[in-house]
Amino acid sequence: MTVSGIGRAGKRGGEGFFLISAIVMVLVIVAGFSLQLATGRSSFQAPPLVHAHAVVFMGWVAIFLVQNILIATGQVRLHRPLGWIAAAWMLPMLVLGWLVTENMIRQAHVPFFFKPLQFLVFDPVSLIAFTGLTVAAIALRRSTDWHQRLHFTAMAILLGPALGRLLPLPLLMPWAWEATFVATLIFPLIGIIADLVRNGRVHPAWGWGIAAMFAMFVAIQGITYSPVGTALYDAVAAGTPGAAVDPLAFPAPPGPPPGATPTP
Repeated sequence: MTVSGIGRAGKRGGEGFFLISAIVMVLVIVAGFSLQLATGRSSFQAPPLVHAHAVVFMGWVAIFLVQNILIATGQVRLHRPLGWIAAAWMLPMLVLGWLVTENMIRQAHVPFFFKPLQFLVFDPVSLIAFTGLTVAAIALRRSTDWHQRLHFTAMAILLGPALGRLLPLPLLMPWAWEATFVATLIFPLIGIIADLVRNGRVHPAWGWGIAAMFAMFVAIQGITYSPVGTALYDAVAAGTPGAAVDPLAFPAPPGPPPGATPTP
């Protein structure tokens, strides 16, 4: 498609909407992780693995925003090669996402509002779902309407960790993860509303994207409460502090146990 063709398609497809949405998504991510630092729940003293994970994932966030800016401004010649860099970028995201999750399980450092086994499953499965939708978006890159919406839905999945840091998850127990999933659905639902307002109809890409999100949800719940999930947890946690943890029980919250006498 030529640059002028992209411009005409942009008016029909709402490039302005996707650019504004990309900016909002980036702001949500920055707000979530900034709040984490401001409240002292994380620090720059984290292990190198965590820093590598942060750099790679924030790199994806930057690529996502730049790609939307390039399309909104008609810079297709720059958008295309950056897209192939983005495709390759997903591999270290998958690897580092798994390694960080595995390390937290082995060290028994799962947040107390998540069940350890569910945490072990939902992080990598969410990344697989994100990757699947992104690969589909790349495969359909010549169909701009599908390409934009599938990328958008994939990015909504990736917002889960940031939204989880903004939501009062301790107050949402025992449904903290499920509440985070519902929050991520808000973004494609906004996309559906925008389509209705702009075009009077809903593009089928939203249906496929949301269906993929629900398939992810079902897979996570199915694996978590199955012998497969138990076997996976045992294999990951074997010989580590995580092995002493009940994989389907919420960890104890931080601080002294209830009824403990404060130390003067």
